Amino acid sequence: MINLRCIGRSFRYCLNARTYSISTSAATAKAIAADGNGDRIKVQPKLSRNTPGSNGSAVVAGGSKNPIVAAAFASLRSDENGREDGAAGGSDAKQDVQIDEMIMKANTVAELLAVSDVTKVNRKQALKIVSILAEWSSIKKVNLSDFENDSRFVELCSLLGRTGTQRTAGGARTNGGGPSAKSTELQGDDLQTVLGITANDEAAKLIAGLTLPQMIKVMSSLAAKKKRSIPLLRSLSFNIASSPGQLNLKECGDLLYAMACLNFRDVVLTGRICADVDRELSKNTDKMAPIVSVLTSLGMLRYRDGAVLDNLCGWIAAHHELCKPTQLGSLLLSLATLNYEPISMDTIKAKLVANVSENDFIRSTDWLNTVWSLTILNCVSGEQLSSVLNADFFRRLQDERRGNLQPSMKIKLLNMAAAAKRVPGAKESLLATHRAELFVPFEPSKDKRVLVTGMLDALKSLIPSESMVKISQTTTMGFTIDAECVLDKKCLPLPVDKEHEQGTRIALLVHDYHDMCQGPHVALNGIQALNMRLLEQEGYTVLSIPYNEFSTSDKLLKRVEYLQKKFKSIVTSKQ
Repeated sequence: MINLRCIGRSFRYCLNARTYSISTSAATAKAIAADGNGDRIKVQPKLSRNTPGSNGSAVVAGGSKNPIVAAAFASLRSDENGREDGAAGGSDAKQDVQIDEMIMKANTVAELLAVSDVTKVNRKQALKIVSILAEWSSIKKVNLSDFENDSRFVELCSLLGRTGTQRTAGGARTNGGGPSAKSTELQGDDLQTVLGITANDEAAKLIAGLTLPQMIKVMSSLAAKKKRSIPLLRSLSFNIASSPGQLNLKECGDLLYAMACLNFRDVVLTGRICADVDRELSKNTDKMAPIVSVLTSLGMLRYRDGAVLDNLCGWIAAHHELCKPTQLGSLLLSLATLNYEPISMDTIKAKLVANVSENDFIRSTDWLNTVWSLTILNCVSGEQLSSVLNADFFRRLQDERRGNLQPSMKIKLLNMAAAAKRVPGAKESLLATHRAELFVPFEPSKDKRVLVTGMLDALKSLIPSESMVKISQTTTMGFTIDAECVLDKKCLPLPVDKEHEQGTRIALLVHDYHDMCQGPHVALNGIQALNMRLLEQEGYTVLSIPYNEFSTSDKLLKRVEYLQKKFKSIVTSKQ
C-alpha cells in the first residue's frame, strides 16, 4: 500500500506540474516539461556563461566572422517549413504559444538567446529569433559581431541551415553547450545563403547584415540555382549599390552575370557596377578574362553604356596580344547584340579580326556566332561569309548538334545569306540545297502581339482597303515584316502587290522592350538593326515603331495621328 500510495502521489504531482504556467521572461524561465516525444528536453538556462548583455552588447568569442551566420538563412524553405510542428498535440501547441510569447517579449540579445536554453525551439521559432536579431542589426540596435559567435546562435543557424553536423576542431560531435562550444564549426557549404527562402519576405531583412563579398556570393548562388525572388533581389541590389566598399573586376563580372542569368535588371546597381569597372580598369594590366566577362554580361543584359564599352574595348585593343580567339568571339557577340561600334573598332579589326579564322575555334557554333556578329557590325568579309554559307559547314553544324539545330542558328544563317548579296566576294550556296531545313516558324511574344495589333488597328483606320496592306509577311531573311504598304507622293495608298515607280514601299516593324537596348543610350539591339538594314537593301523604307513611342493604352485617334505623321515624314523625305 505504501508503494502504491507513493506512486499515486507522484503521478498526481506530475499531472499538476503540467498545469503550471511558465514565465514569459527568458531570464527567469526554468523548465518546460517533456511531452514524451523526444522533441522537448528539460534544460536549466545557463546564464552564467559568456552571453550578450542586457543592452545587446557582448563579449565575443575569438576568431574571424563565422560564415554560418549567413547560412542561418539558407533553408527557411517556405511558409510550410515554418509550420512543420503545426500537427503536434494540444500540449505542444500550448508550449509553442508560451515560447512565442517569450520571443516577442524579449528586449535584449541575452533574453532572445536564452530562449534556446529553455527548450529546443522548432524551425519556426528559430526563424523568429534570427529575424529579430537581423532586424536589430540592420537598424544598428545591436552589432552582428556581438552574437555571431555565441554557441546558442550557432545552434539556431544549424537548425535553419541544415548544412551539416556540428563538430569540434578535433572532429568529435558536440551538443553546442559545453566548454568547447567556441571551437565548434559547421561542416558544409560556407554560404548557402537565403537560397531556400525565396518566397519569404523575412529573407530580405537579413541581407543588410551580410558583408559585400557575402552578398555577391548570395547573388551568384541564386543565379546558379535559378531562384528568382524579386523581394530578395531588390534587397540585394539596394544593399550592394549603397555599400561603401569598392567592387573589383571579378566581382563586377560575377554580379552582372548573375543579374543576366536571373533576368533581373536594376539601373542603379548596374550603374554602380559600371562606375567601379571604370575605376578598376586602370589597375588591371594582364587579366583579359574579367574584362571579357563584364562585356559578355553587359551584352546579355542589353545594357548599352557607350563610355564603359569604349573603355573596355580600348583596354582590349591596347592588350590585343592577350586576347584569345574565343574571347574575341565573345567581345564581338556582345558588341553586335548591343549594336555598338567602339572608338577602338579600327584597331580591333586590324589586330584581331583580320587574323581570326574558322580553324581558331573548336566548335562550329562559335565560328557561326563570330561571323554573324561581324555581319551585324558591318565589317564581315566575303571569305568569312562564304565559310559558313555552304553545305559542308551546315553538315558540321548539324553533326555537333546531333541533327537538331536551334531556331536561332537557322535565323543567323538566313541573316547572313541575305547580307551576302551585298558583300563583295561572298558566295552563298546554302539556300539552294537546304532552304526547307532552314525554315523557322515565327511566333511573336504576347507583349509584341498586343503592340502589333494596336498598330494594325491604327493602320486600318488610315488604309481600310485590304488590297493596300500586307500583314505578317514572312521573309527568307530570318524575320517577318509586321505590315507593308505603298504610298504615293500625296501620301495616298497604292495596291501593295504591284510595282510603282513613283511609290514608296514602306515596311512597318514594331519593336517592343526586348528589341531594345537599355541603359544611358537606348537604341535598337543588333538583331533588329540588321533586319532594318537588310530590308533597306531590298528597297524598302523601314518605319520602326518602338514601344516607348507607341502605346496601346493611347486612344485610337492618337495612334492614327502617330502613323500619319510618320508616313508624311517619309514621303516628304523622298521628294
